Parts: sequence; structure tokens; C-alpha cells
Amino acid sequence: MSTRADAETSAAAPPRLDCHGASHAGRVRAKNEDHFAILALEQVARVIHASLQDPGLLERLARPVAYVFIAADGVGGSGGGEEASRVTVATMVEYLSEAATCYQGTDAGLEQEFLDQLTARVHQAHRRLVEDRGGERGPATTLTMVTLVWPRGYVVHVGDSRGYLLRRGRLRQFTTNQTMGDLLVDIGQLSEEQAKERGLYNVLSSAVGSDLAPAVGVVDLEPGDTLILCTDGLTKHVPDARIAELLTAAPDAESACRALVDEALEQGGTDNVTVIVARFAGPTSR
Repeated sequence: MSTRADAETSAAAPPRLDCHGASHAGRVRAKNEDHFAILALEQVARVIHASLQDPGLLERLARPVAYVFIAADGVGGSGGGEEASRVTVATMVEYLSEAATCYQGTDAGLEQEFLDQLTARVHQAHRRLVEDRGGERGPATTLTMVTLVWPRGYVVHVGDSRGYLLRRGRLRQFTTNQTMGDLLVDIGQLSEEQAKERGLYNVLSSAVGSDLAPAVGVVDLEPGDTLILCTDGLTKHVPDARIAELLTAAPDAESACRALVDEALEQGGTDNVTVIVARFAGPTSR
């Protein structure tokens, strides 16, 4: 996984966030097995009475500690994939709702501890799925999740859903696709063409509920950036250049989500498609 952008970490107040998520079953599948969530984690602090001469105090106390963006693509059919993605997203949401103030600051040791805790929760979701099946293999799910403590995004990734960063018109994928095709090409066992011919880019090498190997990392953000999480129902139909074009043209996050989902449907819509867009206000936000 690519873990760093070129942004400089700072303690500055986060820019205004415009975010939205959208999901569609597509034109072929009868059921939508994707799930997504966008969360704002907040500290609870209410000033009842004070003589402090600080007009920004209440505003600072009301700011979220973190934002969380989660996308999961269930696989397995017959509703099992839908349950796998639901359980996994719910497990991550439950943990973060209990630990809304679990991470603050930029100390490297604390960052790794936080990533370790998130990874442990992914393994917990994995165990829940496996135990519900009596230890047998069955439906599983991808998971792409970013916990944003401005200006850093802490990434946990499993499978072939994707995370992208759009900066000054350039789109960069910060997750690595965990498929058998990517794995065998990376280790030199097959060429890209051979992997494609054998359909191995459609076979996950890592999934929650199956063979699990979470990847973690950090992506740094700047005002003007756009963060995108999506399932492969988008990327199998819409190339990166077109994603960047639609994101740049959209006036807001909701319009961007709608444009991306519509494009995936127009280009075939053979799979469930889920998109999360988070835009951070700045001089280069278009």
C-alpha cells in the first residue's frame, strides 16, 4: 500500500468537509451486497458557565475528533455477501463509537497503536463471520476504511475495493488491490495478460471471512483534496481518468457520487456500486 502523500502534517484546524455516499445494486444483480458508512466522532464537552474570553472555545469543543469513511463489498451470493459486509461494517462502527477519543495527536508510537487496534477489530469481524458458519468457509467481504484525524487518514484495507486521493486534478490510488491476479503478477508467477486471461483479477487473495491479510497505512491530506472510497462496481466500468474528470467537474460531494454511480450504470452496471466522496475546502478544491 502507498502510505504517504507529500503533505506536511500540521496541527491547523481542519478545512470544511463536504462528504456524501451512494450505493446502487447495478443493472444485473438482484441484491445489493455493498455497505458503507460515514461517521463523525465527537468529544462530549459542554460549557455550562464560564468567564473565559475565548469566542472560539465553543466552536473548538464542538469539532469532531475524527471522521470515518467505510466501504465494504460482500462476496458469496444468496445474501451471504450482504451479511458479511453488514457485520464487518457494524463491527468497525461499534468499535469506533466506543472509542471516539481513542486517537489524538501525531506521535508515531500512538499512530501504530491506533492502526494495530483497527486491525484487531478487522480480525474480530473476521472471527464473527467464521464462527457464525461453524468454522466453515463461506461468504466474505472487502473492507476499505479511512479514519481521518486531520490532516492524516489512517487506512485499513482488505480486498479489491479502492481508496483514491484527488489532488490538483491528479488521481492517485493509495490502496493496493488484493487479488490473486495482482499477487501472482507481483511475485513474477504470471504476466498481467495471463492473469487477466485466467480471470484472476476477479479472485480475492484477502477478504474478511476468508483468507485475511489486512493492509494498513497513512495518507496525508491538504486543503483542496478529495478523498474517494469505492467498490469495484465502479472501477470495473469507469477508468481512473474518467473518475478524475467527473470528480473535478462536480460542484459538490453529492453530485460527484451521483455522477460516478450513473457513469458505472451507463457503462454496464454489472455489479453493485458504492462510492464515498469527501472534499476538503481549499483554494484547489475544484
